Amino acid sequence: MESHNGEADDLPPPPPLAAGVEPLKADETKAPLKLRSPVQRNGFGRKGQQIKLITNHFKVSLMNAADYFYHYYVNLKYDDDTPVDRKGSGRKVIEKLQQTYAAELANKDFAYDGEKSLFTVGALPQVKNEFTVVVDDVSTGKTPANGSPGNDSPPGSDRKRIRRPYNTKTYKVELSFAAKIPMSAISQALRGQESEHTQEAIRVIDIILRQHSAKQGCLLVRQSFFHNNPSNFVDLGGGVVGCRGFHSSFRATQSGLSLNIDVSTTMIVKPGPVIDFLLANQKVSDPSMIDWAKAKRALKNLRIKTSPANQEQKIVGLSDRPCREQLFTLKRKNCNDGDSEEITVFDYFVKNRAIVLQYSGDLPCINVGKPKRPTYFPVELCSLLPLQRYTKALSTLQRSSLVEKSRQKPQERMSVLSDVLQRSNYDAEPLLKACGITIARSFTEVDGRVLQPPKLKAGNGEDIFTRNGRWNFNNKRLIRASSVEKWAVVNFSARCNVRDLVRDLIKCGGMKGIMVEAPFDVFDENPSMRRSPPVRRVEDMFEQVKTKLPGAPKFLLCVLAERKNSDIYGPWKKKCLAEFGIVTQCVAPTRVNDQYLTNVLLKINAKLGGMNSLLQIETSPAIPLVSKVPTIILGMDVSHGSPGHSDVPSIAAVVSSREWPLISKYRASVRTQSPKMEMMDSLFKPRETEDDGLIRECLIDFYTSSGKRKPDQVIIFRDGVSESQFNQVLNIELQQIIEACKFLDEKWNPKFTLIIAQKNHHTKFFIPGKPDNVPPGTVVDNKVCHPRNFDFYMCSHAGMIGTTRPTHYHILHDEIGFNPDDLQELVHSLSYVYQRSTTAISVALGAQRKTWNLVGCR
Repeated sequence: MESHNGEADDLPPPPPLAAGVEPLKADETKAPLKLRSPVQRNGFGRKGQQIKLITNHFKVSLMNAADYFYHYYVNLKYDDDTPVDRKGSGRKVIEKLQQTYAAELANKDFAYDGEKSLFTVGALPQVKNEFTVVVDDVSTGKTPANGSPGNDSPPGSDRKRIRRPYNTKTYKVELSFAAKIPMSAISQALRGQESEHTQEAIRVIDIILRQHSAKQGCLLVRQSFFHNNPSNFVDLGGGVVGCRGFHSSFRATQSGLSLNIDVSTTMIVKPGPVIDFLLANQKVSDPSMIDWAKAKRALKNLRIKTSPANQEQKIVGLSDRPCREQLFTLKRKNCNDGDSEEITVFDYFVKNRAIVLQYSGDLPCINVGKPKRPTYFPVELCSLLPLQRYTKALSTLQRSSLVEKSRQKPQERMSVLSDVLQRSNYDAEPLLKACGITIARSFTEVDGRVLQPPKLKAGNGEDIFTRNGRWNFNNKRLIRASSVEKWAVVNFSARCNVRDLVRDLIKCGGMKGIMVEAPFDVFDENPSMRRSPPVRRVEDMFEQVKTKLPGAPKFLLCVLAERKNSDIYGPWKKKCLAEFGIVTQCVAPTRVNDQYLTNVLLKINAKLGGMNSLLQIETSPAIPLVSKVPTIILGMDVSHGSPGHSDVPSIAAVVSSREWPLISKYRASVRTQSPKMEMMDSLFKPRETEDDGLIRECLIDFYTSSGKRKPDQVIIFRDGVSESQFNQVLNIELQQIIEACKFLDEKWNPKFTLIIAQKNHHTKFFIPGKPDNVPPGTVVDNKVCHPRNFDFYMCSHAGMIGTTRPTHYHILHDEIGFNPDDLQELVHSLSYVYQRSTTAISVALGAQRKTWNLVGCR
């Protein structure tokens, strides 16, 4: 170690080493990396035909920007100092606190998030406040007199509870000052000067909206709220109801603060008798046919109202025995403490309570008690309460029913949104008044532009003409056709003439340039298997294929009986892709014609590595900033297990372009990672001299497929992250990609552009006075976009009326130096490169989603 004047510092000698031990050199510490910030907007796009639009943003005025929000930490305990762990108790306690101690709290109104944070406009009198609050607890788990018997249920307390219809609970509430948040942070953000307090300040006024809805008895799901109004319910079957509600959140935009309101949908359990829910959920007609193991899983933690007490309870399980046999100990009235009798739940209700039970005798009881003290009710005395979320995965039939029943025409949606803003009556909210917030009642007008669709090329250099985001391959050949060889057909349909289908497919393939050989064989399902479970049917079919074929096929065509809701589809795909890695295409032809066969062949050709079409700007090549410099385009996302499968590993996937200067050809790489983890941890995985990460695979494939050229530019599209995760993507994931490049070549310094593609937002655009969707190619980069950052909305696809949602693109990092027009046209063009479709898709590199589903299985 050297001193500043070049002389050695006077250090103590090193400690002696044991014999045979060599000292290890300490790792050199790296200088901390400078954190990146999102790039600033460098202008506005000009290309395209102008179009006037309106959007579901409502302008907000903020008058008291000089005031402060005061943040207090909330600590709730019972009177014995044990923490409150019951979800949903907090709002009731804080509301009672506000009523009881108004004077001590300077008559302040609270904005409470329902958990640990409370906000006021202006400070409370004390930095730390402690209170005792007594709350009427209607939904106690204790046994009322006219409710179910529990183990050792005392009759004396029963009589007392008849006179007092509810219990009380005592809470200790501690409010401790945590932070001071200036409201001016919002107005500064509107001028493009975001501070550390900006998101906190906007979060506070969002919490005010949530609290306003909670007071109206709504179900709250993040920033959405749902009223208990049957007119908002659509029955999806299986005991599940789609509940229409509304999303509302404040947004900082170029035109000022705005309130974004949109229609939202969540799934709830169908309210009503528990037995009706179970019959619908299991698709049976008689209670004796119910699978009670499944029923126990479906009912756990749901809230019920028991009759005749009309008392709320939470289901914890089911009894082990039927109601006629389930015993409990009942203490006799007016007798000594030790005088009790064993009685069944059925006899207690029929004889002691004079309640007629029609069908519960042979069914398990509902348990609402505690682990060591169960409390049982006959099933027919229990009804499910409304507005309870259904969090399990929907079936294919339920999903399609939800889409169909919740679709709204643009004009209808606008009318509904205007109505909900009126009925919400935010102007009467005291805390919004204290902030000086007023909300306009009219939709915000924005200027849009409709970009020209990119031109496409088919085989033999023929032009493909697109119209309204759609095209076809009538009388055209594919630009790069594959061969369909070593294949077979499996037939699960009793109605399809498979031989004719194969003949027509071979003939159509010849016209499109695809050589389709005759299949090895056609395997018809054994008719005796058609009533078997789907997995067993698939296993039996695979046994046929393995037994009769000389080797593993390269491709399997699967004929299904039902087009949309086949229960064979999932198990078949899993078997082919996950277990055997066999390319497969499912069909369910109701009417076979050239158009249908062509669409099937497009999918088969893409899956086997062929290409159906190219962008004309690829063949020139003439893509600004991309065609002249070797450029790789990456699409990244993480997919998670379906609801109810939280322990399933998540799948991180990257698709990457190949064969530069093409931008229509992609490969895919995947890794598993911890369940529900959104950030990708496998982009760069160094192990001594090797990198086992996803990015290395993509870079090497680009190098080998692009004439041994390394990409000098890397364009990254990241999907599936929220705004709160932008900094992690920008400073962690991007850094991993940079390090993966450096690991291959330390002197290699490509330029990077990082773009977030968001579909999970609530901004919609409408054409004033017209019932149509906005046209494909519509782009908006003004008024409702970020006041500082580089972002824009694009609607590139033609969806069903009332279903189109623009994609919100955020450019976080741009070393390549795109101007708005060039970048918007590139993004628009990438919506036309999905090889399995003849329509533009909604997200640039949106093909990655379906690719990931397939490759993820493998």
